[in-house]
Amino acid sequence: MFRSTLTAVIMLGAATVAAAQATGHRVQVNGMRMYYEVSGSGEPLIVLHGAYMNIPTMGAIIPELAKTHRVYALELQGHGRTTDIDRPITYPNLADDVATFMDVVGLKKADVFGYSMGAATGLQFAIRHPEKINRLVAASAAYDAQGWQPEFKAMIPQMNVAMFPPMLEQEYRKLAVNPNGFRELARKLIALESEPMAWEAGVKSMKTAVLIIAGDADVSTLEHNVSLFRLLGGGAMGDMGKPLAASRLAILPATSHTAVITQVGLLHPIIEQFLRGETPKSFFGGN
Repeated sequence: MFRSTLTAVIMLGAATVAAAQATGHRVQVNGMRMYYEVSGSGEPLIVLHGAYMNIPTMGAIIPELAKTHRVYALELQGHGRTTDIDRPITYPNLADDVATFMDVVGLKKADVFGYSMGAATGLQFAIRHPEKINRLVAASAAYDAQGWQPEFKAMIPQMNVAMFPPMLEQEYRKLAVNPNGFRELARKLIALESEPMAWEAGVKSMKTAVLIIAGDADVSTLEHNVSLFRLLGGGAMGDMGKPLAASRLAILPATSHTAVITQVGLLHPIIEQFLRGETPKSFFGGN
């Protein structure tokens, strides 16, 4: 399962659509040389990729979002063209890197769209730096390791660098500043999978509106996604004359973890409606 998941990520990268008119830049962020790309115009939107991924492997969603937003797509610590540093990869560290990036490039506030590791980073960013975020789109996220599917939880203690298919390291070398750094990156990401997370209190205190997106066959359970939605104030019945919660939940049908980011035709309109703050009108004209 783990090998097939990683292979799916690689194949996703092979079928990507490059963002039109994207320009690449590098800046110093907390001791690393961070690579990012800017495309589009409009309100700023930061895009955060998943583990073992990079900007190209996020696929066609970036150019779609760039049609209506000024997209800042980041490559996180040790990923893509961003250098690694002598520091664990943790969600608080990654969230602080995003905050520092914003300071360096002069962004005071932005929307954030994160997928998988990037989504969990987005949650930590909203918890740790609420003054810097408008809205968060969290696709395939979790706020507690207990929310993983039983099969994935059972697999985590068995993870090791030898499990990785050779093609993953080959893909890594194509962009990496240090072509020999894959095994160290893998060790850090395996350690990241063992984090307990346990962010319930932090999530419950969040004021940021969050769009939770998950596949119905995702790595986090459906129950966990509903729990996250309820922690953010969602889950009450509509059509009762009261405004709906600011946060939203979308479950994509027949969609696994690695397939979530490929469902651009479903993702894009849901994300755009949320970022614009639009709520579908009910039969009675309200929410």
